[in-house]
Amino acid sequence: MLHLYRGRLAPSPTGYLHLGHARTFWAAHQRARRANGTLVFRNEDLDQQRCRPEFVQAMFEDLHWLGLDWDEGPDIGGMFGPYAQSQRHDFYLAAWHRLRDGGFVYPCTCSRKDLERALSAPHEDEDEIHYPGHCREKLADARNWQTPAGVSWRFKVPDGKLLSFVDGHFGPRHFTAGRDFSDFLVWRRDDIPAYQLAVVVDDEAMQISEVVRGEDLLRSTARQLLLLRALDYSIPVYFHCPLLRDEHNRRLAKRHDALSLRTLRLRGVDPADLRRSFKTEFPAPKDR
Repeated sequence: MLHLYRGRLAPSPTGYLHLGHARTFWAAHQRARRANGTLVFRNEDLDQQRCRPEFVQAMFEDLHWLGLDWDEGPDIGGMFGPYAQSQRHDFYLAAWHRLRDGGFVYPCTCSRKDLERALSAPHEDEDEIHYPGHCREKLADARNWQTPAGVSWRFKVPDGKLLSFVDGHFGPRHFTAGRDFSDFLVWRRDDIPAYQLAVVVDDEAMQISEVVRGEDLLRSTARQLLLLRALDYSIPVYFHCPLLRDEHNRRLAKRHDALSLRTLRLRGVDPADLRRSFKTEFPAPKDR
């Protein structure tokens, strides 16, 4: 039995959850329960322009309808709150200070075209645009900034460094910094932390021992390993779930309204049938 297992559900309320989310969250739920562990619900609502109250309420209702429960979260509290990212700015700011003081990040004044992608998890078909490093010479100026507001901030990756980890489903994974991904965003110029930094900070603060999420975030795990080491955080284990795809082999997205949990609920679908349709076994995690 794995002791002190802590997993998490981390949906973003930018639309109704769909079947792909459901299978991944079911995997997270099953792995936590089979480890006799704790499951944390975290509302990843950083993108205030796209997050809406009705989507927040729907997350709770739809996941409960599916048969999921959790032990900590915005609706029930817990020792590691607040459990909504929009209320955790001070945590992210403290991490930015550590990265700045450690010489890991630099201010970037380049084009804004890829900045809105930094709020959400980058997926396989919309990963962060390769950054050519125009502002890297500003690394020495980072300590002159007392706050990150006003410019975007990038993590300077160690070019050529191999990042390796063993995924619980896909096995050994290897990515090379500077080739498979470039200097990535950790803070937006409108004073909002990017996805990569926020989830690392929250997983550490909430003592998450295993991260269960979709396979489209395998590359992000390599980025986050760099952040974890720079911040001297503990490194969780990872379990990436295969994606559900449509008839055109595209990953399911929130545009697939017909496959949203809300639509399926309204149609009277039996949630037990959905759980059986996932056709995936999620064994208990092994001791570390």
